[in-house]
This record gives sequence, structure tokens and C-alpha cells, in this order.
Amino acid sequence: MNFQISEEQRLLSESLSRLLGDRYGFEQRRAIAASVEGWSPEVWRQLAELGVLALGIPEAYGGLSDAAADRLPVLQALGRVLALEPYLSSAVLGATAVLQAGSDAQKDALLPTLASGDVRLAWAHDESGERHNPTWVETRATREGTGWRLDGHKALVLHANAANHLVVSSRVAGQGDEAQGLALFLVDPKAAGVALRHFRLVDDTPAAELTLQGAAAQAMGDPLDEAFQRAAMGAVRDAGTAAACADMVGAMETAFELTTGYVTTRKQFGRAIGEYQAMRHRVAEMKVALEIARTMAMAAALAVDRSGSPEATTELLRAKLVIGRQARQLCQAAIQSHGGIGMTEEYAVGHCLRRIHVLDQLFGDVDAQAARLARMGA
Repeated sequence: MNFQISEEQRLLSESLSRLLGDRYGFEQRRAIAASVEGWSPEVWRQLAELGVLALGIPEAYGGLSDAAADRLPVLQALGRVLALEPYLSSAVLGATAVLQAGSDAQKDALLPTLASGDVRLAWAHDESGERHNPTWVETRATREGTGWRLDGHKALVLHANAANHLVVSSRVAGQGDEAQGLALFLVDPKAAGVALRHFRLVDDTPAAELTLQGAAAQAMGDPLDEAFQRAAMGAVRDAGTAAACADMVGAMETAFELTTGYVTTRKQFGRAIGEYQAMRHRVAEMKVALEIARTMAMAAALAVDRSGSPEATTELLRAKLVIGRQARQLCQAAIQSHGGIGMTEEYAVGHCLRRIHVLDQLFGDVDAQAARLARMGA
């Protein structure tokens, strides 16, 4: 298995890093977080011009590639600057949902505009019923003539404030956590019966609670084809899991770089604190954690293109579990190495841990991944 990025991926990553270096310094990020939108439409436009938003979308629809793994260096670069743009919600989750579940007409209408950045989607799946259960959906879809109406509540919709359309999971049959009877629908966030309560997550990411009361919805594919819908939702979850893993690695890289820079310049008793043996051991452990996480993120990215196979599922679960543990360990060590300054709002290293915490919760935290692996006998 090849764990090396291609020359094209390397060049794109370098171009993206230069763009983010110019436009996404930590103080610039704080200004973006304090804005009304909570993300930068200008940076989003530049990401589109660079071709970043077209990754993972077939060339037939205006994209650059069919491989979800091509997003790995992009997601790591965005993670390094703790980017607040709706890349995960739209370019990964939304685009994957359309690609896997959308009709030919929906693909023709949405995928080219997603690749160009003119249209953004938001993934509305998580509910407050049974935490980290990927099949727990109580939102109900009812057929009305040739269309559908949705009633229910979604607890966490990332970047709903930026979305032109919401991709909503709903039940056409069954109850509670039954894997059968689920389907995907497109909903206009400005339509009657749609209410959004906006807020910010602990890492400043914009999010919202979604309430649906008889909201008009457009089915994606055949809602009654259970195998088709289940495979599509699994593909979205797998793509999101791999994306969260790559993003976490980017945040880990920043935390590690900040720490190594700090311990080589901060002096105590006339010596840089990085010269003390205890600190050297801590930095070495952080480096090991980072390299383990990088390897697992690569494995997760490659597994997405084999979504649905038992081997791919196991690799994604393991990656999310291992990276979640290593990322938290590294970021906590980074904060401890900085002492009091590491806990301040004005210093970036604490924000890396906040980002890790949010990403760990998405698509099942460390404990949820361990439980799923245990049930699979892996």
C-alpha cells in the first residue's frame, strides 16, 4: 500500500499552504471568528480558484478527481491553521452525499457549483437521542403528493449559516436506531417550516440546531431503496471520519511546532527549557504521537475509496480511535510545556486542543470507536 502523496498533491498542498500563510495567520483567524459569518467568503473564493473545492468530484461534473484520498493534504493544511471555512460540511460531507445518493439531475445541478464554490451544502444528521449512534434518527419524512415533508430536530449542523441547501437524514420507516428505513433529502434552509438556531462550537466553528415542521423536501435518489440509502449514508460518514482524522493531524502539527519553538527560546535558570531531559522526553513523545497519527490519517484517507468493505470500516474506526487518543495526548503536553501562556485565549496552542475536542466528537469519539471495534471483534 502506497502511503506517499503524489507530486500533484504535494504541489497543491504547497500552494494552499502559501495561501493560508498569507491569509490565515492566528490573528487573522481570530478576526474571522469574530465576524458575523464566522468564516471568510474571500478565502472560500480563493480556495475555489485554487481547485481545492473540486477535489473528490469527478471531472465529468467540473471536478478534478474521483479519489477522496486527494483531499488528505488539503485537510491537513486547513487543520494546521484551524480554518473556519465550511470545507468539511460542504466539500466533503455535502459533495459526498450528492455524489452517492443524488439523482442524475441533482448531480448535474449541484456538483459543478460545489466544485466552483458557488453553492454550499450542510450535513444535518446528528440528533440528541442516542449519542454517537450513527443510525439514531427520529426525524420523519412523510410523502405528500409527488414530494415529501419533514418533521424533526437535528442537534448539530456544521456551517448551516453558510449553506444554500441542507442534506437531511430522515426516516421513511422504522423507529429509533433501526438501520433500515433511512433516506436523504435536500431542504432549502429558507423554506417555510425550517428553523435554525445558530451558535459557535468551542473551537469557534459555526453550527446550528435545526427544527423541521412540515418542511418541504426533495428526495435524493429513491428513499425506499434501503440498501442504496444505507450505502450512501455510510459513504458520507466514512468520508467525514477520514476528513476529521486529517484535520486533527494538521492541528497536531501546529501544536507540535509551537511547542518546539517555545521550548528552544524560553529560558529558565539561564538555560532553554528544551535542554532539560524531562522536556526532551516530552517532545520526543509528542513527535512519536504525531508520526503515528500521520500514518493512520493516510490509512483512513485510502480506506474512503473502498467505503463499504469490512476492511475499510475497520481501518477508519482504528484511525479515528488512535488519532483521537494521540491528538489529545499531544495537545495536552503542548499546553503543559507552555505553562500558563498555553491556557490563554490569545495564544494558539490552546485553540489546537479545542479543535481536537470538536473533531473527536464528530462521527463518534474515541470511546464510541472503541466500542464499535469491540462489537466487530476487531
